[in-house]
Amino acid sequence: MTDRRLLPFSGRVAHVSLRGQIDAPAFSAGEPARIGAMLADLAPDPGGPRERQWLHGAAVTVIDRRDGFAFAQAALDGACGWLPEAALAAPVPATHVVASRGTHLYRAPSIKRGEIGALSLGARVAVLGQDGALARTADGFIPASHLRPLSEPEPDPVAVAERLLGTPYLWGGNSAAGIDCSGLVQLAFTLAGRACPADSDQQRAAFGDFLPEAALTERGDLFFWSGHVAIALDDSTLLHANGHAMQVSREPIGACLARIAATEGSRYFGRKRPF
Repeated sequence: MTDRRLLPFSGRVAHVSLRGQIDAPAFSAGEPARIGAMLADLAPDPGGPRERQWLHGAAVTVIDRRDGFAFAQAALDGACGWLPEAALAAPVPATHVVASRGTHLYRAPSIKRGEIGALSLGARVAVLGQDGALARTADGFIPASHLRPLSEPEPDPVAVAERLLGTPYLWGGNSAAGIDCSGLVQLAFTLAGRACPADSDQQRAAFGDFLPEAALTERGDLFFWSGHVAIALDDSTLLHANGHAMQVSREPIGACLARIAATEGSRYFGRKRPF
């Protein structure tokens, strides 16, 4: 494996699965953990620029630690990188996922007692019980109506993506606070029970063959450009997180294709149908 984004090797410690494949100073089986912060930035180096984000409750394997940062690999998609150690918590198997655009984690079984923080669509929690309308989790209390059992995937990934209409565009973002094109697609398809990598080039490689150019567009089709991806709402409209509108927005397919074609260095690859 040569893709740094998926290589569980910090530069000095590699996961034991790579033994015999790479020359590393040390190997480790790693230690299980989860994201305890509301949201954590993932970087290629300790304290480096954000490449992606991990949501609250995501299961990870910590492979290395240095100067207050941890190098970890996500169970969800195999993504690797550095994040602040303070963002980690003890592993707790998740049972539910936040299915609303966002919600709050409360410190007590009352919405009037103050919140601990905000959770995004896609955050994972372990529900331990229920107090009235609030689900009791390992970290606090959440409106039960905002949660969905992980055992019950969403029926339509496009409907998931539509919940994020108007969300600000954020390079490397994966949450309702800010999201980019591939983050939107990954979140939508993951909640629908479909494995989906993090970045648009990886998604392009993962979802089979391109459709014939003359094939009619269907809801859920993915449009791929160099460095960009969008999802079809119907045969004439797509939805994408984009730097043009600086938010998740709808756009006529023809107008979008023409606008991006006029952008220097852009390349349109075609459409794929993940389902």
